[in-house]
Amino acid sequence: MMAIVVYQLFYQMVLGRSFNVGDIIKFLAKVALGAVGIGLAFGIASVFWLGFIFNDTVIEIALTLAVSYIAYFTAQDEAAISGVLTVMTLGMSYSAVARTAFKGEGQQSLHHFWEMVSYIANTLIFILSGVVIAQSVLNGDNHFESDGKSWGYLILLYVFVQVSRAIVVGVLYPFLRYFGYGLNWKEAIILIWSGLRGAVALALSLSVKRSSDNLTFLDQSTGVMFVFFTGGIVFLTLIVNGSTAQFILHLLDLGKLSAEKRRILDYTKYEMMDKAIEAFGDLGDDEELGPADWPTVKRYIACLRDLEGEQVQPQIASESVHNLEHLNLKDIRVRILNGVQAAYWGMLDEGRITQATANLLMQSVDEGTDLVHEPLCDWKGLKAHVHFPNYHRFLHMSIFPRKLATYFTVERLESACYICAAFLRAHRIARTQLHEFIGENEVTSIVINESEAEGEEARQFLEEIRVTFPQVLSVVKTRQVTHSILQHLSEYIQNLEKVGLLEEKEMLHLHDAVQTDLKKLLRNPPLVKMPKVNDLLGIHPFLGALPPVARDPLVGHTKEIMKFRGVALYKEGSKTNGIWLISNGVVKWESNILRNKHSLHPRFSHGSTLGLYEVLVGKPYICDMITDSVLHCFFIEVEKILSVLRSDPAVEDFFWQESVIVLAKLLLPQIFEKMPMQELRALVAERSVMSIYIRGETVEVPNHSIGLLLEGFIKNQDVQELITSPAALLPSYGELSFINLETAVGPGANATNFCHQGSWYQVESSARVILFDIAAFEAETGLLKRPASLVPHSVDTQRYPSREHGHLMSWPENFYKPKHLQHSDGADQEQHNLSARAMQLSIYGSMLGETRRRTRSFPKTSQMKPSHSISYPRVPSTGVLSRRLVSARSEGATTVSKSLKAKEFRVPNPSTQIPSRRTRKGHSVDDSSDESGGDDDIIVRIDSPSGLSFH
Repeated sequence: MMAIVVYQLFYQMVLGRSFNVGDIIKFLAKVALGAVGIGLAFGIASVFWLGFIFNDTVIEIALTLAVSYIAYFTAQDEAAISGVLTVMTLGMSYSAVARTAFKGEGQQSLHHFWEMVSYIANTLIFILSGVVIAQSVLNGDNHFESDGKSWGYLILLYVFVQVSRAIVVGVLYPFLRYFGYGLNWKEAIILIWSGLRGAVALALSLSVKRSSDNLTFLDQSTGVMFVFFTGGIVFLTLIVNGSTAQFILHLLDLGKLSAEKRRILDYTKYEMMDKAIEAFGDLGDDEELGPADWPTVKRYIACLRDLEGEQVQPQIASESVHNLEHLNLKDIRVRILNGVQAAYWGMLDEGRITQATANLLMQSVDEGTDLVHEPLCDWKGLKAHVHFPNYHRFLHMSIFPRKLATYFTVERLESACYICAAFLRAHRIARTQLHEFIGENEVTSIVINESEAEGEEARQFLEEIRVTFPQVLSVVKTRQVTHSILQHLSEYIQNLEKVGLLEEKEMLHLHDAVQTDLKKLLRNPPLVKMPKVNDLLGIHPFLGALPPVARDPLVGHTKEIMKFRGVALYKEGSKTNGIWLISNGVVKWESNILRNKHSLHPRFSHGSTLGLYEVLVGKPYICDMITDSVLHCFFIEVEKILSVLRSDPAVEDFFWQESVIVLAKLLLPQIFEKMPMQELRALVAERSVMSIYIRGETVEVPNHSIGLLLEGFIKNQDVQELITSPAALLPSYGELSFINLETAVGPGANATNFCHQGSWYQVESSARVILFDIAAFEAETGLLKRPASLVPHSVDTQRYPSREHGHLMSWPENFYKPKHLQHSDGADQEQHNLSARAMQLSIYGSMLGETRRRTRSFPKTSQMKPSHSISYPRVPSTGVLSRRLVSARSEGATTVSKSLKAKEFRVPNPSTQIPSRRTRKGHSVDDSSDESGGDDDIIVRIDSPSGLSFH
């Protein structure tokens, strides 16, 4: 296109305008850069305009046509710069930014329309040029007389064009050879010979002819000669070069298929024959017409006649030629990347990804295709867009509104989740298709392994988001499912009209309604809403269980903190300065003195209270706590904890019980690490006894029980060893199989000074000991066979939850009821009420917050009562096993109508809930759209490890 700019420069010179060197540079810069600027401006405006057009192919085509001509005339006539270069820039902006704005049938219609426009325009230019030349010849102009000079000049000009092209390619050949895609000498010959002239050259010559008719100092014969010579060059290149290009390709062996492509074709033909036989088996016989003749059918399938021998694998890596194996790898990588790109287009049509995400994904495939000589690397171009935003900490400064920080953070995370999910899905589809088509061999296995390795970082990022911000994934999935359902309904309605069950007017009425819903989804999608700080604090088991008189002073002095991955909350041996309440994220612990070789996943997640034990005993921190993901937590200073501690004995006992939950996982990870946090809280609330012993008393650990020395000194009477806190106390008699500890405790166990085994212990100073009846607790829970909690166990038992984090959550089939509250005094009852409430918060999350906001006090009963939301009726415990209540489809917020009856709740599937085809009004579950939540609805939030909800 720069040739057009140079043409305009010479055209201005012909018209009589003089140029020096500075004027030439200024003119070229103005025409070229100005055209690029105007083209980009029109491109940005039209892309923005396309965003307001929804599934209207006619309007999209009309817009592209109108913008193209408006941009051309604006640049050419108004700005006096290159209109062709402007339109070219407009097309490049469409290709780079707006190619995903046209989807499905609209994209095909647009492509066919512009192909037809291009064909018509080329045809008109050739016809006009031929008419001008023919008119000049028929008029008997002097330059076409019998001397033939004009025809001789045409031949010389043709030779000059070929020689000049050969010189240009020869001079630039070293650069073309070693840079970019590379160019060998055979391809250079084709590059020289295939330089055809066409519509652009003819259009420029016609513009000279038009100027010669209107200007006095430019002779008309000059304009005619321009058209003649240009038309002659176009004719000769098309006739000579065009007709012989195929012969030269065969002569240079450039038209032959490579060995790997030939094997692919042969293999595909065998597959086609199998498909043909399969189709004949399905169609070859019917009730109306009877059987078909297979030999006749096969005779008409001429493309499959020459199949001989056995079918061979298309990729053979066992050959000794290393270069052939390298070519095979490149070929398979290209094919799998093509499959990935096709999957991206399919996901764009299905609404799984947005246009912006699709552009990034398509660009990554293009970059990966350029580097197929290396292992698959299409993920490399996406890394910069998949990470937790670095500006999050800056936005969370007090000078910025919280909503602003949340908006930018969640928007970036949503985009990253779209990219990762689409990348993993596309590669999984491409791998499956490749394996089904080619099968098992060494080359395909190498490429498939490369594809799986490419997705490791994307998978890890999604797992981190699932732990830290699970509702972001929930919202993304909700958008995808909603779009897919509406798209399916649209196709269903159109199919009804095709088969004649709906009239066209009826189909259009329903189709418009579905399209309106689709437009609303795209322009007003469900958004992630970050909960308020007070809500997050209220659902944390530590603060949420405290009575208002103890909770309010702590809440007022709580600091909200966001930590990135790899940051230490505190170090082993450092001075204790406060406690950390984990709201979202994962923390791992490390220690040089604690024995954690049995700890497979030394991590703590939502609901954990870290550092509380050290605050209570006044000792330095006993381990390192390091963030293993982005962490959202709260910090409370030690002075505030101690001031509340002295205010109420029940609160003090509750603090000690809370500290035991973390301490048990630190001292005995082989026992308590696999126990979910809510079950460990249940063990503390139900099957534990905490006592204070004075000097001279004895501590005996019953069989099938475990004790923890929280403070003080005791002496093991079996080996006369002084034991300091903290320490784990194990029984000395009987087997330890009930806690899977046969190999965990042995002669060397006492060397750690944290795990001890003995029949009884002598108290040397005032000591606090808590005993767990492990066997009775496990027998009870095993007998009940209740689900562990509403929160997936994997949040605590492994680093990240499982992929299917959105499974149905259900109420436990039996509520925990402490067995030792009936004969306790008031203080003990209040203490157990606090522990019980912490356990309920760990299980039910913020749903208990609704009850707390209504009662603002704790029940003073001898047994724990399940705290239900008002929207859920009370169900007798005897009927729970037969009628389990459905709580939510995901870990996010759910809107449930007050008129729901308990007897209507069922759990159709443990992993998903399929809506029924017809639902009565009184039992419909409302979706969380913008119109939901009327006066008769109550929001019931069932918290996942994150307290986020979406609306």
